[in-house]
Amino acid sequence: MWLLVAREPRQDAPQWAGRKSLAVLDAVAWPLIGVSLLYLSRMSLGVVGPVLMAAAIVLSVARLRRAIWLNHHYRFTTWRWGGIVFGLMMVGAVLDMSA
Repeated sequence: MWLLVAREPRQDAPQWAGRKSLAVLDAVAWPLIGVSLLYLSRMSLGVVGPVLMAAAIVLSVARLRRAIWLNHHYRFTTWRWGGIVFGLMMVGAVLDMSA
């Protein structure tokens, strides 16, 4: 038996000066970081590397579209993942200093 629960749509994001510019930067930066990490990877990725790079570019274009034309629906990735990445970097720095 399937149970379907309809959630209410999220409220529009608050608009402020410079939001669109930061959204465009955020939309392009995260996939670009992923492509850079794949490109700089020292291990052989075979056919998976180019497929992941192409997927990141397609994702970047979709995110860029939302950041420019549907800005009231765009959610910043930096707020979601930036704290996690920063925390992992701090743990790595502490482990590096302790060794």
